[in-house]
Amino acid sequence: MKISPLLLLSLACLSPPGFAQDGTPPDLAVALAETKKTALPLLPKVVGAMQAAVAAKGAAGAIPVCRVEAPTLLQAMRQQTGWEIRRVSLKTRNPATGTPDAWEVRQLADFNIRAANGEKPEQIEVSAVIDEGGGKRSLRYMKALPTAPVCLQCHGPAESLGEDLRQSLARDYPDDRALGYAAGQVRGALSVRRPL
Repeated sequence: MKISPLLLLSLACLSPPGFAQDGTPPDLAVALAETKKTALPLLPKVVGAMQAAVAAKGAAGAIPVCRVEAPTLLQAMRQQTGWEIRRVSLKTRNPATGTPDAWEVRQLADFNIRAANGEKPEQIEVSAVIDEGGGKRSLRYMKALPTAPVCLQCHGPAESLGEDLRQSLARDYPDDRALGYAAGQVRGALSVRRPL
């Protein structure tokens, strides 16, 4: 019996049994879903805390939320899960905690391209399985952090910031580069790295 080349090509394009439509093995699809379910609830907590602090104390009074509260939430999640979870950016406010590694730099650059091409920043994400060497693999996941209007009070153009805020930022973040954003731009990303 002769098998049509078209049929062979069609069969080759099908996902193996038990695999997701995109070809992701079921264990990886489950790990990605678990990663998102665990890590993503951090984002509205940080944004909500920031909005409340800005409303109550103004932008300068809200700096401790970004400097203390957000890292505390991330640290608690790291301890709970054993995963690396952090906020990264190409324009860091705190280079000690927010400087991306090479993989994250590539993803952040791609996020900017995707946003410039019309993709909504709040929907931009990426995941990949990375070979860490020695038979170890990690799931890497990043979710873009869009610049919301509340973010512009501290991350907008430098000339739009009040003198009190500029002094507070200079004191708390002497190496700050996280300025000059416009609403809707990708400001950075939540980044997760977990062993598989």
